[in-house]
Amino acid sequence: MHAIASPAAPASKGRESPGLSLSVNDVALRFGGIHALRNVSFSAEPGQITALIGPNGAGKTSVFNTISGFYPPTSGTVSLGGQDITRTPVNARAGMGLARTFQNIALFHGLSVLENIKLGGHHTMSTGVLSALTYSRAAREQELKLREEVERKVIDFLQIDHIRHQSVDVLPYGLQKRVELARALAMRPRVLLLDEPVAGMNREETEDMARFILDVQEEWGVTVLLVEHDMGMVMDISNHVVVLNFGEVIASGTPAEVRSHPQVIEAYLGADSA
Repeated sequence: MHAIASPAAPASKGRESPGLSLSVNDVALRFGGIHALRNVSFSAEPGQITALIGPNGAGKTSVFNTISGFYPPTSGTVSLGGQDITRTPVNARAGMGLARTFQNIALFHGLSVLENIKLGGHHTMSTGVLSALTYSRAAREQELKLREEVERKVIDFLQIDHIRHQSVDVLPYGLQKRVELARALAMRPRVLLLDEPVAGMNREETEDMARFILDVQEEWGVTVLLVEHDMGMVMDISNHVVVLNFGEVIASGTPAEVRSHPQVIEAYLGADSA
């Protein structure tokens, strides 16, 4: 993959809610006698792109599920913006600005692109359940406001206006991945977790997605933590890289530092990648 941009730390361009820091502190995770994570610690700095890499089975998805709240850690803590969220429910983390995409596309089939994206923003609406069920005036106004925001800030941003009324079922894989990113952005994230955002994509789709991720960082000021196997993209767009192997952090640093780390070369990149 060709170089896309120099990953300098951006300044938020007037965004009301800039990115938050995300810290994983001595997190261990066990399933019975299996140690999925062993004292994992790293930080994703505000407004930067941090990549989490490692071989299959290294524990990357376990880290994401712990940060998201799907797995409670056996020990250790997770902090968002300096606040301990280790025991915070999943839905409350979304309200604090944590959004996520999934390795396997998790769109709602039978719904349009616009409907799928709007679902990401419904947690931002303040009308209660009764108002929503009866579609009160307040609920209608908030729904229209949400749609306007989604169309103006997300759909235009990701260049998917031409498909917004299509069912997600008929879209090619690359566009489905872009719609999933759009739904996460509709949540107004301050920290965005991207689980293999370019898996299964061809070169052109990968480069498009990489540019969108950079734009999210630079124009929205969002903190990005991504898991990805495409080393070309990781090294091109990341400010910081954390390497896992067998549930432990074996290296952490800039892309250049990680690329030349002996343990990383042995465990992941291959002996001829230095």
